[in-house]
Parts: sequence; structure tokens; C-alpha cells
Amino acid sequence: MAAYKPEWVQPIKVNYRGYDVWEIPPNGQGIVALMALNMLKGYELKEKESVDTYHKQIEAMKLAFADAKKYVTDPEKMTVSSEQLLSEEYAEARRSLIGDSARLPEPGTPPKGGTVYLAAADGEGNMISFIQSNYMGFGSGIVIPGTGIGLQNRGADFSLDPSHDNRLDPGKKTYHTIIPGFLTKDNEAVGPFGVMGGYMQPQGHVQVIMNTLDFNLNPQSALDSPRWQWMEGNKVVVENTFPAHIAQALSRKGHDIQFTLDGGGFGRGQIIWRDPVTGVLSGGTESRTDGAIAVW
Repeated sequence: MAAYKPEWVQPIKVNYRGYDVWEIPPNGQGIVALMALNMLKGYELKEKESVDTYHKQIEAMKLAFADAKKYVTDPEKMTVSSEQLLSEEYAEARRSLIGDSARLPEPGTPPKGGTVYLAAADGEGNMISFIQSNYMGFGSGIVIPGTGIGLQNRGADFSLDPSHDNRLDPGKKTYHTIIPGFLTKDNEAVGPFGVMGGYMQPQGHVQVIMNTLDFNLNPQSALDSPRWQWMEGNKVVVENTFPAHIAQALSRKGHDIQFTLDGGGFGRGQIIWRDPVTGVLSGGTESRTDGAIAVW
């Protein structure tokens, strides 16, 4: 801990429908969202409430997570690079595995998170996408005496398998779930976005970005739209507002679809988009939890 110092990192991106979607690099899991989008951009997905759209989204997400759980760790310890995972050739190879039925990937079981996300923008064009997390609710449960500062618990994501890329080593950064996102077009800022919530985060990023760019939803509608969450194997949990006929059709494709009344597990997001012509800022805030849009 005494040797720790903050780092400036170079964000990673993919171009999706003419927009650049930016994420922080490994050891963060933002690359999961980018890998999934890189696969999905090879399809014409014009209808949101379509069995084919949801099926391809879920299958791309499972493949991206399978890669991330195998390869993502401290970038200095990774056996493959972000550039390799985000290459067009690799996206095409992974896309070719998506068939008409649900397939079983081999990642671990996603645990729960404990995260806060916010986005801010001003009239001069400055924008920030910010996220912070102690993990697992209250983190490690250890509070530094006399300070009230609780220590995080990110070490829980290390693997204890000595042959795994993400194995526990001294001074090593583990696979990290918190990922602030950002969207640009033609090198101009569109705005910050994020969906906090452990392993739901890249899944929320993909759904919010596709709601925005593929289906032309405004920021609030992009957040409010019913969400799905892949859990493990072929298990996919959906909100109670998810279209029942699509859930039934996905089930026939081999997905284990489960409805839930608890919306808290589907992430908690915020968005700010800037109109490139007028400069007007439009915001959306999460309806599934406490949140607000503040203007000053």
C-alpha cells in the first residue's frame, strides 16, 4: 500500500455505428462491453423488441465475458493484449460462433458489486465520467482507525489458480469491474455514460449504447428500457417489464430465462449527451434507484 500511486491510463475504444465508444483499459472490464459491441456491429439490428436482437446481444456478451474471465488482469501480466482482443479479425472469429441457439461459455459466476457512478458536464464543453466502488457493499469491512475510511475488497476477484492469468501475485492489479464510459463522434465529445453494478456494468453499457445508437432512444428512455442480465451458463435474468413473448421465444432457443421482481440487480446508470449543433445537454437518470439530474 505504501508503494501505491495513481496512474493516468490510455482509454481503449471501438467504433460502433460511426461513434467511438471509450472505456478504461484492463485491468478494468470495460473491454467486455467493447468486445461485445465489436461482434454486434457486424449485424443489422434495426428492431429493438426482436428475439433475434436479444439473442445476439446475449450470445455476444457471453463470448466477451468468457474471454475477459480468462485473459483480463493487470495489463503487464496479460498473455494477450487489448489490441488483439479488440481486433476486427478476432471479432469476426468470435461472431462466427453465434448461431441460432444458446451456447455455453466457460467464465466464472459473477458476484455482486457496491458502486457509485456520476456524470457531469459544463457549458464550456468539459465532461467527466466518474465511478467509485468499495466492492461487495462495504468492501473489506476494515475501517482505518480514526478516519472513517473503509478499505475496498477488490482482491476478491483474484484467482487462486497458479496457472490463471489473473492469479494472485504481489503488487498485481486484479480484474476490476468498475468502468466509466464515454462516447465521441468525429473526435468531438458526445458525453459520459455509466451503469454501475458489478458484472452488470458492461452488459448495461452495451444495452444503453445500442438503445441510443441502434434504436434512437433519448437518454432517459435508453436507461428506462427493460434490461436483461446474463448470469452464468445459459441463465439470463430479465426484469418483470421484459416482453413475455420474447422471453418465451428466447427460452425456445435454449436460454434459461428467469423473471425477477427486484430491479436492483440490473445496474444503476446515468447519461449526459451533448447536441453537436446547439450544444444543449440532455441527461437521463436511473429509475431503478435513487438518482437525480441536477442543473446549475
